[in-house]
Amino acid sequence: MSSHFFHPITLKANQLHKLKRMNFMFYFLLALTTVLAVTASPGQPVLDINGDIISDGSYYVIPLNYGTKGGGLTLSPRGDNLCPLFVGQRISEVNRGIPVKFSNWRSKVQFVPQSENLNIEMDVKAKFCVRSTYWWVTAAESHFRKLFVTAGPKPELGEDTSKSFFQIKKTGVLVNSYTVAFCSKDNGCSDVGIFMDEHGIRRLALGSMPLPVMFMKATEEDTSSKNMYILSE
Repeated sequence: MSSHFFHPITLKANQLHKLKRMNFMFYFLLALTTVLAVTASPGQPVLDINGDIISDGSYYVIPLNYGTKGGGLTLSPRGDNLCPLFVGQRISEVNRGIPVKFSNWRSKVQFVPQSENLNIEMDVKAKFCVRSTYWWVTAAESHFRKLFVTAGPKPELGEDTSKSFFQIKKTGVLVNSYTVAFCSKDNGCSDVGIFMDEHGIRRLALGSMPLPVMFMKATEEDTSSKNMYILSE
């Protein structure tokens, strides 16, 4: 029998092998794209430490390496100046500090979204300096030339609120671990991390090593106990 009868069968086998390889690569790339979209796409919900979607309420900002990287967040003056109040970190790893609230994201979703501009507020009533405790980026007098996170008034429409917007970004380390970034229109995003100032106090500042965190829901009893005063170092 002539060998040309077997030739078409050989070609079909090669084509089938190539097709299988192409299908494998296609589904591999599709799966990889899906994973990247889930971990990095804006609009995905922020989850708390229990894996629940954050929609409203107050949440403690807990360092990912809890017990070795300090505790939760606090407000404190800097040096001899009582104002403004700076957002910092508790030294004690057992102190959860002051919880925060999220608001004012532009999308109409009912949950706190990842990688989208929003406002962050310390859930405590200030008794001096400001009546509100929203996060703002401030250039403080310092030879370190750092931009710090301070407590300021509620951002209002019609005013320059560009320095009051932050984003919560997925870290990729754990399912519900995040970093906070300040994203400006001109200079992209800068990570918010912990910076030890000249007074030995841990402050939130831009351009520092990012601080991976998780969010733990605070109870109403937790927040009511912090409504009468500002915690300081």
